[in-house]
Amino acid sequence: MTGAGTTSAEPTIASRLVFQGRIAGVRVDEVRLPSGRIVRREIVEHPGAAAVVAVTDDGHVVMVRQYRKAVEAPLLEIPAGTLEAGESPERCAHRELAEEASLQAAALTPLVTYYPSPGILTEAITIFLARGLSRRVLPADAGEEDLRVERVPLARIPSLIDAGEIRDGKSLVGLLLAMRAIGVASPQRPRARKTR
Repeated sequence: MTGAGTTSAEPTIASRLVFQGRIAGVRVDEVRLPSGRIVRREIVEHPGAAAVVAVTDDGHVVMVRQYRKAVEAPLLEIPAGTLEAGESPERCAHRELAEEASLQAAALTPLVTYYPSPGILTEAITIFLARGLSRRVLPADAGEEDLRVERVPLARIPSLIDAGEIRDGKSLVGLLLAMRAIGVASPQRPRARKTR
């Protein structure tokens, strides 16, 4: 998608929606490349999402462990969710924090808005740092029955990433940016020993 007043490097010649689900849709665009050649682009349309790195006063990150069918594995993630119609990323972040972790934040600081897979997906995810946490309970999403909240010491995050315990993209991006924003340095990795 191009912004107002900009010209696409790949003008769309034709577009058709081939699937529309509850959250995402799939369209196939025929586009003209700068060479003049016509190619097809398969694009997943997504309304966007918000995610939250919630850090407690005692230096823990509030995370959730949930089963992800697409990868057939339980993943340790920061709270996140899809934007509802007309909802801002900030409002979505507050809602998801309450639904998934039963918390509210006194302050939300935006860390980044990024595209997780721009080759195929329109989704933009805005990640916030949440501080000043207190209890707030909202009913959980019906599709998240076995979601489990975990408090992880901030100092353990680098070793969990190194061990492959945290593999979710938005969580990796958010945690590393939050650590930088808070001023938590990553521990130095030991240098490999030279062999003779």
